[in-house]
Order: sequence, then C-alpha cells, then structure tokens
Amino acid sequence: MKNISRLKDSNLKVTPQRLEIVKILSTYGHMNINSLYEALREKFPTLSLATIYKNIHTMRDKSFLSEVKIPNQKNLYELKKEEHSHIVCSKCDDIIDIELDTSSFINQASSISNYKLDKSSIVLIGICPKCATI
Repeated sequence: MKNISRLKDSNLKVTPQRLEIVKILSTYGHMNINSLYEALREKFPTLSLATIYKNIHTMRDKSFLSEVKIPNQKNLYELKKEEHSHIVCSKCDDIIDIELDTSSFINQASSISNYKLDKSSIVLIGICPKCATI
C-alpha cells in the first residue's frame, strides 16, 4: 500500500510493472535498465525493454526516480531520496550512498567559475573494504 501511495503522490499511474520497479529498487538500491529488465522479466515474461525505458523515464521525469551517472558505466536508477553522493568500488562496482556536506564545495566552485550553482552530483571512486582485503 505504501508504494501505491508513493506513486499516486508523484502523479504516476499505478501499474503492476511500476509497483514491481519500486519493489526491486527498494531491495537492490541502484540498478541499470538492463538489470532491472532482467529482474522484471521473472514476473512479467512478455515485458518489452521499450516498456521498461518508458516507465523509467516517466518515473524519472516525475522526480520519483533519480538517475545516477557513473563514469564508464551505464546510468543507474534509484528511488528518489534526500540529496546524497555515491561511492563506487572500482573492482566490484558496488555502490553505496553517502551523505556529504557539499555546500562548501558548491560555494568554492561557484566562486571560481562565477556560475550560480544550486546542486551537485558527486561520485567518489575507490576500493571497498571487501575488495581491499582480497
């Protein structure tokens, strides 16, 4: 019921496919469209990739999902949440959310560039603790 309310609150039509997208992203956090498509096909075998693209882009355009751009990877999607940054493992591609105070970074970049900046998208890349011990 919570997912139905969330979709309706974003002025999105509630469909079985969209409910499943929310369920999968709630479980896995960040996914690219191909991985999401494979997960959805288990429940909806006749679902087309075009339908997934259409749903993801509609949900993104309604600010229900966020698009995460990671260098040299396919874009990932996650449920919209408070503004945050990401850390990606360069060995296993694991990705985690991290809350950083980006205000000083934005102020410094704004001062250097003379742009009026209002948000940032920061992706940090390194080696996760699991991979570091291997």
